[in-house]
Amino acid sequence: DHLAVECSPHSGEFSGENIRLGSRGDSYYEYLIKVWLQLRDTQDGNFTYLHDMYEEAMRGVKHMLVQKSIPSELVFVGELPVGPKGYLSPKMDHLVCFLPGTLALGATKGLTKEKAMKDNLLTFEDLENLKLAEDLTKTCFEMYSVTSTGLAPEIAYFHTKDYFESGLDGGNKSSEYVNDIIIKHADRHNLLRPETVESLFVLYRITQDPKYREWGWHIFESFEKYTKVESGGYSSLDDVTTVPPPKRDKMETFFLGETLKYLYLLFGDSSVIPLDKFVFNTEAHPLPIKSS
Repeated sequence: DHLAVECSPHSGEFSGENIRLGSRGDSYYEYLIKVWLQLRDTQDGNFTYLHDMYEEAMRGVKHMLVQKSIPSELVFVGELPVGPKGYLSPKMDHLVCFLPGTLALGATKGLTKEKAMKDNLLTFEDLENLKLAEDLTKTCFEMYSVTSTGLAPEIAYFHTKDYFESGLDGGNKSSEYVNDIIIKHADRHNLLRPETVESLFVLYRITQDPKYREWGWHIFESFEKYTKVESGGYSSLDDVTTVPPPKRDKMETFFLGETLKYLYLLFGDSSVIPLDKFVFNTEAHPLPIKSS
């Protein structure tokens, strides 16, 4: 199963054993499908190998990394710290929340699900990937709503048959998933990251299900309530499980460049930057899809 681990920039060889879709691995998978989408209709070159590599990688993800939490069966993507023959760590970086958007895009190629179904364009594998995209988007949203502030931590762990720690819930005791998601003390910060709202935007465009806008609005309201700074701007938080959360006096550039851009596009008209005419790079810059 071809899941990437880190590569050495000097030798091109894999370095380390850890297999994950969080930091240092994420953009690789995203670009397999996006570069193919951008170039597949051009005349000068055969890019099907990229699509093949993407599908192979996603088969590996489904086979090796996807699991469900206890007791409420949230679908999550874990890590293999010592490689494919070792144990699965039920750890999911917020960064991994880019994946549902990428899976949905890979399935319908940016068309709405309705149009892709009507034109009979979806393979069984596409439908499977789209279902996984929807399940993971829900998990990513619950990583927000399980906390006291309604904002996600940098890293979440999931309660499985092999792993549980009590006293480390997100603080929102009314959440159905309060016992599924475990948030360690070192991971409770929020850096205003875009990945979940990015996937909400893509899933809304593709499925046209209004729940993705509702979830996005909850997240936006939480950013407004807890991260806005009176003198202007927004701030990263130290602990999303505490109200009021301590602020960090730092606003990452991707909050404006990506997080708010994807929220704007989520609530705007779907004819603005249509997903069958543009691909977004990993920094949310829209690039036109090249035609022959």
